[in-house]
Amino acid sequence: MNSHILRQARWMSAVIFVGLVGGCAATQRVESDLSVPNDLSAGYARWHFDQDRHRQVPNGWSIRETNPTESLATWEVIADETAPSGRNVLALAKTDNYDGTFNLAIAENSSFKNLDLTVRVKAVEGEEDQGGGPIWRCKDENNYYICRFNPLESNYRVYKVVDGKRRQLDSAKAELQTDRWYTLRVTIVGNHMACYLDGEKMLEAKDGTFAEGGMVGLWTKADAVTSFDDIEVRSLGEH
Repeated sequence: MNSHILRQARWMSAVIFVGLVGGCAATQRVESDLSVPNDLSAGYARWHFDQDRHRQVPNGWSIRETNPTESLATWEVIADETAPSGRNVLALAKTDNYDGTFNLAIAENSSFKNLDLTVRVKAVEGEEDQGGGPIWRCKDENNYYICRFNPLESNYRVYKVVDGKRRQLDSAKAELQTDRWYTLRVTIVGNHMACYLDGEKMLEAKDGTFAEGGMVGLWTKADAVTSFDDIEVRSLGEH
């Protein structure tokens, strides 16, 4: 083979190899960005669960409960064709709890004080209780704020849980259904909080019990089987 042609062939092979390696590296970076989307130092976090493994608890989340009755509920990532985005959701898939047990999934590394938090929630089933919602300024499994909707009771409420005891801060009537996704949103600045249901502000309260920042998470009560998706939280100032 002519030496000029040989050199050209080797040069083309090197270009193709570098291009392939670069393409693989770029793909890996994109996947990494999708699987680790949070920037807690900038006061922002989101979870869509589409990069998480099925039948497992997502990395960075812990399962806890307030006022235990039977055993820890089973929380896991599952596929859901009705998911608002992607195909994965985080679900409380099974629980034997009853009465005043609150089932929690907490984002361990999160810390927010003033925030704007949204989450998509779907009540699946439950004979004693249904539905659920987000928690915020959470110190531990016994101390946090919570808002939740309940199709069985046809209401939307915000509470504080202090040392495992729940106290209602505001309540509104709402016609609600199972197997339908709702968007719950919470804003809190200082001691003033507002809770929205599908874009409508329905609850307001002022309370200074938990004045410092805390973790965010998810909540259901007793035997409520519930799915969650598209959690997004932004700091409103100090976080």
